[in-house]
This record gives sequence, C-alpha cells and structure tokens, in this order.
Amino acid sequence: MTEPTQDRFPVTPTNKIRVAKRANYDRDTLFAILDEGLIAQVGFVLDDKPIVLPMAYGRIDDQIYIHGAKAARMLKKLKEGLPVCLNVTLVDGLVLGRAAFHHTMNFRSANIHGTARLVEDEKEKYDALVAITDHLAPGRWDETRETTKKEINATTVIAVTIEQAASKIRGGMPIDDEEDYDLDFWAGVVPISTSFGPAIDDARLKAGIPVAESIRKLTSRR
Repeated sequence: MTEPTQDRFPVTPTNKIRVAKRANYDRDTLFAILDEGLIAQVGFVLDDKPIVLPMAYGRIDDQIYIHGAKAARMLKKLKEGLPVCLNVTLVDGLVLGRAAFHHTMNFRSANIHGTARLVEDEKEKYDALVAITDHLAPGRWDETRETTKKEINATTVIAVTIEQAASKIRGGMPIDDEEDYDLDFWAGVVPISTSFGPAIDDARLKAGIPVAESIRKLTSRR
C-alpha cells in the first residue's frame, strides 16, 4: 500500500488496477470524470446478494451523494452503513483492431470504494440535494420553486466518502499483433460523444415561458 498524499489516493489491494499504464490515482482526474458523468453504478450486498443500481448523484469535495424515496428498500439498507462501490464510466470510442481479439474501447472510468452514511444534518442534506440537481444541469436548483419541508422529509440522502479510488483510462488506436499490421483488414477508432439535443417544452408549459438558462447552456455545449 502506498502512502496517501493530498493529490493522490493511496494504492491498496482493493483499488490497484492490474494494467499499470491504464491506472491513475490522481484526485483531480477522478473528480473530473465524476463531474462529467451523469450516472453512477452503485454496488452493494443486500441479504447476501450482490446488487448494482444506476443512480443520479452529486459530488461535494470527496463526498458522493445519492438520494431517493424513504420507502426505497435500497436506501433503508444503505443508511445502516453498508460498504459500497461506485463506478462512473465515460465511453469515448470503439477501438477496432485487425483481429477481433484486439477490439476494445477508449474510456475513462472512476472506481470508488466507501461506506454509506445517512445524511441527517439539515444543511448537509439541503446542500446535497442542490448538488445532485445541479449535477444534472448546473444552476438548475435556483430555477425551480422552493423545495418544501415535506419533500425534503420524504427524501433519503446517502453520502459515500471516497475512501479508496482509482481512475482507469484507455485512449488511442488498437494495439494489434505486429504481424497483423500488414493484413488487409480495416482498423481504427470510432469516436463516441455524448450530446444534448434541443429542449422540448412540456405540453402543459404556460405560454411565453422561455427555456431556462441552465438548459440553454447545457444544450449549447456541443
């Protein structure tokens, strides 16, 4: 195990990535992937069975926040303090080699291990809900009506402190067997990008209400 620093996560048997050239333990790299992603795959063990669920999330420093209805079975168990792992992956391209064996993807992934914690402090819970909403569309929270106490009370917020983490990244062209480079098969990369389409008004939107500023910024990114 390596000693942690302010800028890097320690390398442990839990988060060590087998292919060293794909591994990155830098905090800023991990945070950038988290901030660009939209869905976290949240894994934990429930009643001795593994479960992975896609969740919207928000980040404040080294805290990841997820939320849902108080009645949700998953959240009832997570607030007991279960160990969890989270993965956020951005797919940047299909990598197509001359041999099927060398097909892969270009990607950036954030892999996180921590312990679930029920958020009980009112301010932290409020800030977490803001972070989750603004992660979807920065600035969106301030464009909506004020959240009621009833809505907040009906919502469970779970925090996961990033205890161990690593980024795994692959970029570039396929790596074929040396003797295959002279073969007459196409090889290369097909880029993949995520983009937002034009906003579609709700059918019951009052006349004259323009698209919100946060959404206009979101849809104009690409």
